[in-house]
Amino acid sequence: DMMEYKRWGERLVLRLDPGEEVGECLLEVGRKEDIRLAEISGLGAASLVELGMFDTETKGFTEACYQGTYEIASITGSITRLDGEPYLHVHMVIGNLDRGECHGGHMIRAVISATAEIFVNIISGQVERKMNEEIGLHLFDL
Repeated sequence: DMMEYKRWGERLVLRLDPGEEVGECLLEVGRKEDIRLAEISGLGAASLVELGMFDTETKGFTEACYQGTYEIASITGSITRLDGEPYLHVHMVIGNLDRGECHGGHMIRAVISATAEIFVNIISGQVERKMNEEIGLHLFDL
């Protein structure tokens, strides 16, 4: 069962349901709607979140996994293209008020517990990504 979404012109509104994974859903929409460039924003609630932080020295990601009850305070990012395929770059901030926690970083994985409301604003253009060896990341190729 895929998330539900509607499109009005260049704007999409998505509703994710329990058990759905944010990245998978966004890539699916990117392929289905042939998105070449878009801005993503949203919020929701998650039960399992994997976040990463890029280290410019080691050119690797430090990863952390959070399981439990979390509000997604913010989802922000982009859909671009890498080798002709939709490419996702999303950051997320999650919080647990009971424990007074807040965590943010690069979203590796996020499984929805209640719902997520995500807006995808398509921009008429295309941005590819290109590996920057010095930094170690696929950067916007403008």
